[in-house]
Amino acid sequence: MIELKIFDWIIIISYFLFILIIGWYLRKWSYGNEDFFLAGRRNSALVSAFAFLSANLGSLEILGWTGASYKYGMLTAHFYWIGAIPAMLFLGIFMMKFYYKKKIFSVPGYVGERFDRKTRVLSAVSFGIMTLLMSGVNIYLMALIFKMILGWNWHISIWVSGLTVGIYVALGGLMSAIFTEVVQFFLIWLGLVPITFFAIAEFKGLSFLQNVPAEMASLWVNTLDPSKNPMGVDFLGIILGLGFVLSFGYWTADFLVIQRAFAAESLRAAKLAPIIASFFKMFLPFVVTFGGIIVFILINEGKISLLVDENGNTITDSALPALIMRYFPPGLVGLGVTALLAGFMAGQAGNITAFNTAFTQDIYKPIFRENASEKELVAVGRISTIVGILISIGAAYWAMEFPTIMDYIQAIFSWVNAPLFAVILLGMFSKRITSAGAFWGLLIGMVFSFLVFIGVRQGIIPPEYITFYSNPSEMALNLWRAFWSFLVSFAITIFVSIFTKPENPERIKGLVKGVEDIDDKTEEDDEKISFYSKPEFWALVSLSVLVLLNIVFF
Repeated sequence: MIELKIFDWIIIISYFLFILIIGWYLRKWSYGNEDFFLAGRRNSALVSAFAFLSANLGSLEILGWTGASYKYGMLTAHFYWIGAIPAMLFLGIFMMKFYYKKKIFSVPGYVGERFDRKTRVLSAVSFGIMTLLMSGVNIYLMALIFKMILGWNWHISIWVSGLTVGIYVALGGLMSAIFTEVVQFFLIWLGLVPITFFAIAEFKGLSFLQNVPAEMASLWVNTLDPSKNPMGVDFLGIILGLGFVLSFGYWTADFLVIQRAFAAESLRAAKLAPIIASFFKMFLPFVVTFGGIIVFILINEGKISLLVDENGNTITDSALPALIMRYFPPGLVGLGVTALLAGFMAGQAGNITAFNTAFTQDIYKPIFRENASEKELVAVGRISTIVGILISIGAAYWAMEFPTIMDYIQAIFSWVNAPLFAVILLGMFSKRITSAGAFWGLLIGMVFSFLVFIGVRQGIIPPEYITFYSNPSEMALNLWRAFWSFLVSFAITIFVSIFTKPENPERIKGLVKGVEDIDDKTEEDDEKISFYSKPEFWALVSLSVLVLLNIVFF
């Protein structure tokens, strides 16, 4: 358990009261449809960027990847660098204008505009299920913090964790979520970055990387042979499964984070949001990856220990709290714990606001009440928030059964994001893709991915059939399954489209490259600003830093 002093408790309780007061205060501006679901579209590029990354910086990112780094070492940095940055830049430069210009509320909303209602509903249902499963992860990890702070049992911790966020999201909608996410963004950095400096000071620089096995200290050196690195993955799995399919599927098709960019005040601000966020994303391995490696060293030296479950198994997700207990003095412990709570609430709010939007705008409205008033839609959004929280609590219990939380997450992404990315990519860059092709490509791709997951787990499908090498790890199976489900969805979408009637070009204008609106004043304004204010310039800078990091830690 983390031992908290009175000053630590003051910080934590003050944070909770502040968040709930904000939710109550902002409810008065959350009665309109666009206000509740898109925060009124009045945020600057910087605010949108902070919210964009904060929605991603849930306890999954903070606790989950620190625990995974204890197990896998530097290899987890791939999920931040090649597994995020290229896709974030691609979203900002190429895809955001198609999402933003039509003033849609969600990614399934774009699918409906580009294709048809049944494809929209299918993507919304699958996305909603995925979002609630992800929400369950955040609740589970938040419960872990309560267990370590108060010694509560899992049941009390899970229920308190789930209901906390449900209250302020139901009150203030996306506006409340974004406002608190900006606050949480700074709390996360202020509360967790000091760990890196304290640890580096103890080890007198980056020399601690020499105190771990060689296979844990580099990004690429040991990826030619998957048996020689702790993650059990090869470079093709990293590049194709993670760097392409899972990464692009999440950052370009997952409404959870993209919704924050939708709330930007202009197209240029929306394009800049993921690009600005990419710089902060690149820094995170210096906290979570380095943190996990340092935990590995300290445990081997007998200086710290991690929690164990009822069966005596080590809970690797308790690695970061263990670092807080070691390095933070009283007062700073409260700040560190508050940063963890902020990470949970940011990720949880991201999942729940995405779910209530997708359910209300893409399931309830098109199927049950096409002419529903704004007041009715906001009411449905609030009700679906509470229902979503309750379902998420059930998902939290399921998440506890996985060996590591990241195995659970990557499995979910391969079921939904990979096929959805294939359909959106084809639909956005080819006017020949039809509604029938998109529907069957998406459906068959998701079913294929899930059946392969079940088949491997039940021993029906030999794992080596997925990865082409023997004894693959769970993570390797996730990466390769995502790649194959993407290919299946991609191929089915094209095949069915060939034999079905093309869409009317007038109907898809502004939704597909080559069939764009020509009177886009925002794009014309981009030509008049200085080069260093353009999204393309900062995307190039971000990409250059990414290449440099891969060279340094090769």
